[in-house]
Amino acid sequence: MSKRDYYEVLGVAKDASDRDIKKAYKRLAMKYHPDRTAGDKELESKFKEVKEAYEILGDAQKRQTYDQFGHAAFEQGGGGGHGGFGGGGDFGDIFGDVFGDIFGGGRRQSRQQRGADLRYNMDLSLEEAVRGKEVEIKVPTWVSCEPCDGSGAKAGSTPKTCHTCHGAGQVQMRQGFFAVQQTCPTCQGTGQVISDPCNSCHGQGRVEKTKTLSVKIPAGVDTGDRIRLAGEGEAGAHGAPAGDLYVQVSVREHPIFVRDGNNLYCEVPIGFTTAALGGEIEVPTLDGRAKLKVPAESQTGKMFRMRGKGVKSVRSGSVGDLICKVVLETPVNLNSEQRELLEQLEKSMSKDSSKYRPKEKGFFDGVKKFFDDLTK
Repeated sequence: MSKRDYYEVLGVAKDASDRDIKKAYKRLAMKYHPDRTAGDKELESKFKEVKEAYEILGDAQKRQTYDQFGHAAFEQGGGGGHGGFGGGGDFGDIFGDVFGDIFGGGRRQSRQQRGADLRYNMDLSLEEAVRGKEVEIKVPTWVSCEPCDGSGAKAGSTPKTCHTCHGAGQVQMRQGFFAVQQTCPTCQGTGQVISDPCNSCHGQGRVEKTKTLSVKIPAGVDTGDRIRLAGEGEAGAHGAPAGDLYVQVSVREHPIFVRDGNNLYCEVPIGFTTAALGGEIEVPTLDGRAKLKVPAESQTGKMFRMRGKGVKSVRSGSVGDLICKVVLETPVNLNSEQRELLEQLEKSMSKDSSKYRPKEKGFFDGVKKFFDDLTK
């Protein structure tokens, strides 16, 4: 079964502009897309036919070859060659493919350069990062020119195919057996020449503007996370696709909590009496105050885990813990009565200090052994 003419498939004339071909493809692709046709095989076949037609007509070099040789140029063993050795293509083209990346890009390089990606640095407090929020940001960038719809040509006119490279965006320079591809000096690689440029963008197809965007920060983000906003980067020149915008997250230090993954850590000072006798203390969490039971004879540095009081993971949804480290605070500014009470306590424990302070005895026994070994 013979293939339909690609221009007929897209419903455009043979002298249609690149812009008209692109519009026709978008319209038909949306109409016949499998997501919309609910498994209809006939419509699915039409979608593939439209896609195949655009792959050829949407590329200036392939379109030029198709106009000259038709479908045969793209069939297995077809006559798309232009002479040379063995009918398999121009001998110089082989060197162009091999050395293309070294000498300014290969012959299949797209003439449309996608717009640059942008980065926006966003500082958040720990509370904002944990709970998430919606932030409005202003980004200076290049946007598509509205009067010319990104083409760079004044309304009512269209860009013309470059007469130097015939729309390929590149020219070939031969030196003996070698053929080197170079960017076309006339159109600077776009494949088109604008004879009547747009007054707003002066032929660039884009203008400088500060965009205001609303960014949704998901709950649980952390320093180093990136949020990608597709298509919100710089618009490409002459209607080329826009790049992406990456919002880079940085979480400021918190006066109380230290975050490690989904867990939070904090130090809680406790008094001498609470550590010795035990008791209930109040500790901070991101959801407010919480009670923590401290068992009797707790030592400084002891860790207490409060499950589910950490951060909810932005990826898995699991919730971390809050780890509280109790730090014994030695009493200060004692009055004479308090001093006397402590002296009485110390006197009562001095008769058998190893019973009340086993670590102290173990430490000094180790020190004594250390010095005894040195003198041997």
